[in-house]
Amino acid sequence: MRMRKLVGTIVLLVFIIVYAFAAMFAAIVLQVNGSKLVEVVYYFVAGLAWLPPAAFIIWWMQRPDPPRP
Repeated sequence: MRMRKLVGTIVLLVFIIVYAFAAMFAAIVLQVNGSKLVEVVYYFVAGLAWLPPAAFIIWWMQRPDPPRP
């Protein structure tokens, strides 16, 4: 479990950094600043889209070890 937490922490940090850059890149490519409504919707969705993958990583980190025979 300790190794899973270490690996999960590193994966989570890398994921968040990569996701932030990808969201910024997507906003630039899509030119989100066209209308305020599109901008608000994009940033709302982009701001929440990282939560399910992060929750899965945290769930994986917190799983108990299988019982040893």
